[in-house]
Parts: sequence; structure tokens; C-alpha cells
Amino acid sequence: QVQLVESGGGLVQAGGSLRLACAASGSIVSTRTMGWYRQAPGKQREFVARITSGGITEYADSVKGRFTISRDSAKNTVYLQMNSLKAEDTAVYYCNTYMIPTNYWGQGIQVTVSS
Repeated sequence: QVQLVESGGGLVQAGGSLRLACAASGSIVSTRTMGWYRQAPGKQREFVARITSGGITEYADSVKGRFTISRDSAKNTVYLQMNSLKAEDTAVYYCNTYMIPTNYWGQGIQVTVSS
């Protein structure tokens, strides 16, 4: 059973920064693809960023150049550094990994960007 616990969310002004953390149970952050998704009110959950076991990163166009995903294998933690935040980044952010046949999600953490 995989558990993912997000932290680091909160309220920030537009242009500011936040760093989200996702602590995973077990040593999976270096052996599985780990991702971040978000869901704004009234919208579907959308992909934000992912990092593969080989360290390859991928970003949604809307966050490219502003967000950085990274991992600390010793701490079993994945991070999402968010810079130059915009009001449209306001959402609940979820950590994710997939281990056949199950898609695992964290409980989600609120990020609110005030304009």
C-alpha cells in the first residue's frame, strides 16, 4: 500500500513562490514515476509535472519555466518548486504515482494565489 502525503501549500501573493512536498511511504520516489496534478474549482484535474525513475521531467505548458519538480530519494520525497505564481495557479494540488493496477493519490493540498 502506497501512501502519499502533501505539505507546503498555503496563501501567497501573485509573483510569489511556494514549495510543495510529497512524502511517500517506502522507497518509491526513485523507482517510480512521480507526478503532480491540480484541480481548480469547477474544473477537471489536470497534469502539472512528473519526474520519471530515470530523472526525466515533463511539465504542462502552463507551468513550464516557472515550476520545477525534483526528488530526494534519501527522504522519499518529491518536491514542486513553484515560482512566479499566478492567480490561475490557485487549485488543490495532488501528488500521484502509478503502480499497476492502482493509481495512488495524496489527500491534496490547497494553494491559493491572490492577485
